[in-house]
Amino acid sequence: MRPARLGVGVVSAGRVGSVLGAALTRAGHSVVAASGISAASVERAERLLPGVPLLPPDEVVTAADLVLLAVPDDTLPGLVSGLAATKTWRPGQIVIHTSGAHGVAVLDPAAEAGALPLALHPVMTFTGREEDLQRMAACTIGVTAAPEDEAAWNVGEALTVEMGGEPVRVPESARPLYHAALAHGANNLVTLVADCLQLLGGAGIANAERMLGPLLSAALDNALRHGDRALTGPVARGDVGTVRKHLEVLADAAPEIEPCYTALARRTAARATAAGLLGAGAAAEITELLEGPK
Repeated sequence: MRPARLGVGVVSAGRVGSVLGAALTRAGHSVVAASGISAASVERAERLLPGVPLLPPDEVVTAADLVLLAVPDDTLPGLVSGLAATKTWRPGQIVIHTSGAHGVAVLDPAAEAGALPLALHPVMTFTGREEDLQRMAACTIGVTAAPEDEAAWNVGEALTVEMGGEPVRVPESARPLYHAALAHGANNLVTLVADCLQLLGGAGIANAERMLGPLLSAALDNALRHGDRALTGPVARGDVGTVRKHLEVLADAAPEIEPCYTALARRTAARATAAGLLGAGAAAEITELLEGPK
């Protein structure tokens, strides 16, 4: 199913909303209105959604056939119910939110007014710049619709393909764990890399980014291809002496990072053991070291 040409309203013109609005425009739809208050949102709308009027959210919804709610997770429920209280939703509208944490239940007030609810969550980070449109070609989008509404699933998948993404169905019941998994990987990866750069900088290593780039890229590629079989390093090998030295130097030079190293090393030891990479004796010795004195 290919949705007909639609008038799109974007609430709001943040990094995600502005890029998806531009992607829908590129697919042949027309962004008829957007909301944006901050200077950054106004500038972004002028750049990615040229000529689109900036209006209050209720006026954006009134003007649109397809409403794109690209607002923070915690803002979404109040926005949807507030628009329902003012009878802004209308039958026949398509209402899409981009939150990873919510399914379509959060859109129930709009659905009760006759709108078609969808959740489309792009699995990528956004800069709010033109290059995001190119990155959409390699982007997976988590699609959620009402369980028995096959037409809604098809509309969500068709819109995803039109924007250049690859649709993957995510059932309503799976959304919390789905989002936790993505946040655990993407958000904590940034923290982990920043910690590595901090440690290398503290050691006086120049061009740390260039050093880490190939190493971490290879590690990520191997992990995606081979799972636990890609585990390497002193924990997976059972090199207790090396791990002990790591703990000592981190406790002295970066005590704020040492607990994270320890927690991840314990998890690495558990996975390496389960995968048969780390023998029982070595696993017990490593675990005893990482758990510290009882």
